[in-house]
Amino acid sequence: MAGEHRPWQRCCEAFWRAHHEAWKRSDLNQREYCEAQGIPLKAFGNWRAKFKAEPQPPERKLLYRRGGLSHRLSHTLSHSLSHMTNEAPSRPIVPPACEGRRRKFSEADKRRIVEEAGQQGASLSAVARRYGIAARVLFRWKQELSPPVFVAVQIADAEAPSGAVPTAEEGHTS
Repeated sequence: MAGEHRPWQRCCEAFWRAHHEAWKRSDLNQREYCEAQGIPLKAFGNWRAKFKAEPQPPERKLLYRRGGLSHRLSHTLSHSLSHMTNEAPSRPIVPPACEGRRRKFSEADKRRIVEEAGQQGASLSAVARRYGIAARVLFRWKQELSPPVFVAVQIADAEAPSGAVPTAEEGHTS
């Protein structure tokens, strides 16, 4: 006799589970949702307590940045595969990050990424996100790969133009 009610119980549970999921997605409180759907508040509360007592899978932590989700979590399979296509020959082929493993970039790829970040109007952070690397890594590559810049200095005559503040070498008269 207990087996006869099983299909009915599964349908009933599916009905209340669907309402529970819809309620969680809505901006309504429990009473407002029940009134809007025409379902009994008490029964909904009982089923909600039953669903709440079930073991829940751990929630995935989302990392947020000003521009939305972090690059790693916003990747989809199609996006990670687009890194490996030959869209533009000048863009380096960047493999997607595997869990717990570091990616290795060739010197040529590093140079191309740094050059792209150095373009007029390019944002270092945006370029780093596009390739799935931290901005600090791109900044470090930029420092490592860019040759030091020397500025030519010319020593002028000791006579300073009028209105100039005398330097310590010229001496101060008190």
